Amino acid sequence: MKMRIHKEGFKIIPIAALLIGLLYWGLYTLLPFLVVQYILGIAAITFFVLIVRFFRNPKVDTPEKEGIIYAPAEGKVVVIERVYEGEYHKDDRIQVSIFMSPLNVHVNRSPVKGKVDFFQYHPGKFLVAWHPKSSTENERTSIGYKAENGANILMRQIAGAVARRIAFYPQIGDPVAQGSSVGFIRFGSRVDLFLPLDTDIKVKIGDLTKGGETVVAELK
Repeated sequence: MKMRIHKEGFKIIPIAALLIGLLYWGLYTLLPFLVVQYILGIAAITFFVLIVRFFRNPKVDTPEKEGIIYAPAEGKVVVIERVYEGEYHKDDRIQVSIFMSPLNVHVNRSPVKGKVDFFQYHPGKFLVAWHPKSSTENERTSIGYKAENGANILMRQIAGAVARRIAFYPQIGDPVAQGSSVGFIRFGSRVDLFLPLDTDIKVKIGDLTKGGETVVAELK
C-alpha cells in the first residue's frame, strides 16, 4: 500500500532532506574514509526515513456508532482517573490520556460524530507529555465536541518536551465525523479525553490504541 503523507509534512520533509544532504556532504568531504562514509550514508538515510514515517497518514475507516468513543490518537493509555475539569464541563469527569511517542502516527481524529462547540488555545510549558501537570501547564488546545446524542466530550491536545506545533483544523460549529482527521501534533505528545462519570471505559492503563479504530469507551 502506498504511504500517504500528512499535509503537516509537506514543508518539513523537503527542508529535512536538504539539511541532511548538506550535513552528509560536509562530513563526507571532511572524513574521506570509505567505512566512515558508508556509516554516514546509512545514518542519513535512516534519519530521513524516520522523519518521513513520522508524517504518515494511514487511511482509517471508522464505523460510525452512536455512543461509542473512539481513540483520538495512536499510542499508549497512560491515565484513567476521575478529575475535576474546570474549563469546559466545570465538573468531575473521567480522564483518559493517550501518550504518543515519536514512532506513533500523530494524526488526531474525532472521537465522536457531532460538531465542535468549543475551542481554546493555551500557551504553556513543554514538560514531558507523561508528566501529571502537562495536562494543565503545557502548551495545549482544548476542543469541546457536542455528540449526536447530546453528550459533551472534551479532547485536549498537549505538547510534549519536543513538540512545537499543535494543529486543529475544524472551527467552532463545524460538523465532524467519527474517526475523521481533525488535527496533528508534531513529535512526542499526548491527547486527553474527558468523559461523563457513568461512561463505560473499554481500555486499561498500558493498552495500545489506534486513532479512529480502538474503542476507548461507550456512553450510557
